[in-house]
Amino acid sequence: MDAHGGGARRIQWQQNQAGVAPPRWEEWQMETLRPGSTGAHVSMLQLGLQRSGYYEGNLDGIYGAQTTEAVRRFQRAFGLSVDGVTGPQTWNAVLPFVRGYVVRRVQQGDTFWNLAQRYSTTVRAIATANPGVDPQALRIGQSLTIPLRYAVVPTNLSYSYALLGEILDGLQARYPFLWRGNAGKSTMGKPLPLVRIGTGGVEVFYNAAFHSNEWITTPVLLKFLEEYAAAYARGGEIGGVSAETLYRRATLYLMPMVNPDAVDLVTGALQSGDAYSNAARLAKNYPDIPFPAGWKANIVGIDPNVQFPANWEKARDLKFAAGYRTPGPREYPGTAPLTAAESRSVYDLTRNHDFALMLAYHTQGSIIYWKYLDYEPPRSREIGEKMSQASGYPLELTPEGSSYAGYKDWYIQDYNRPGYTVEVGLGQNPLPISQFDEIYRANLGILTIGLTEASYIE
Repeated sequence: MDAHGGGARRIQWQQNQAGVAPPRWEEWQMETLRPGSTGAHVSMLQLGLQRSGYYEGNLDGIYGAQTTEAVRRFQRAFGLSVDGVTGPQTWNAVLPFVRGYVVRRVQQGDTFWNLAQRYSTTVRAIATANPGVDPQALRIGQSLTIPLRYAVVPTNLSYSYALLGEILDGLQARYPFLWRGNAGKSTMGKPLPLVRIGTGGVEVFYNAAFHSNEWITTPVLLKFLEEYAAAYARGGEIGGVSAETLYRRATLYLMPMVNPDAVDLVTGALQSGDAYSNAARLAKNYPDIPFPAGWKANIVGIDPNVQFPANWEKARDLKFAAGYRTPGPREYPGTAPLTAAESRSVYDLTRNHDFALMLAYHTQGSIIYWKYLDYEPPRSREIGEKMSQASGYPLELTPEGSSYAGYKDWYIQDYNRPGYTVEVGLGQNPLPISQFDEIYRANLGILTIGLTEASYIE
């Protein structure tokens, strides 16, 4: 079986305030998974097995009999020890299918055309991934990045920090014109990924997953990034607008997962260790909030979107009055502004740039919040109304209980420029991934309008 489930060949490649010290994150290495394992890392394994043609089940995060048998068949086909356990060697073989590309050393007779046929991809995709390589002068032993036939960004499984890293690696490999860096570190020390696309003089900022059980916003930004990059590479459109025009007019920065430590907690990528134990202990002080599904805060129980110097004291008083006086799953504002590493990272990033417009993605309500107190930045209502018309989301004022110390509030207060909190989807957080397609359809216009209109903000 080949990488796509048919034929006899197979692809080859080379390959704090909680009263305790914050747990630290070490350089990521995939955990060994085995029958009985659960969570987002199992979903990622299932994704790789599915894309390689060895798994046909749901990406449910359950390492049951079907997943075990798929692992065994994969291991057998790839010359690995057949034990049904996903350890380092099996992960190394699976992850290229998660990233969506392989690296091939040029062999005698290779051309872009026959490589495209072999890997079920296109000559254009290979050329885009290998800028500066002359297809008429390939050298034996030369490394080529070969994109595989599917989109990189999955929209049918739970996310984790590890999956985010693999996706960003895959996107940058396919579209080398993307810039990738970090916007600081999380409480546990994870680098917070930042991606840039475009070369225009106007800077725009989109972020997602400030709240951990709102992780569905992460693939919203990633899918937009992938579609935008693909449209630019082929000279096409995104959201009905020329991708090249957007690329030349604006520089877009995306921070797709502001709060990764706690996203892993919610989606089951983090199920043990000091960080998990500490969060579980804090959650017991709020027994009415389900654990870990109800967790919005960072990993040590500070809400990173109630941390900005925009009437923080007012926010603190409101949250305390509502009963959120200690670190826990949600709403606790900390002992002072910007004490949460994630909030401070976003603050510093903003201070180091000149963003003309920003979107902060949250869930739920299918609403766009556009104003802070009496601040009404020039054109903010006009742009917001365009976003509302494109999405069907009403443009509304933020409720009193959530009107202070948020990132949008501080951005509008200090910069007097259009800033929006977009609350996607309906229901109880975390929203089911089954809502993704509807959410993305509604928000494609918002994401495109933000780039288009920012070009005209003075």
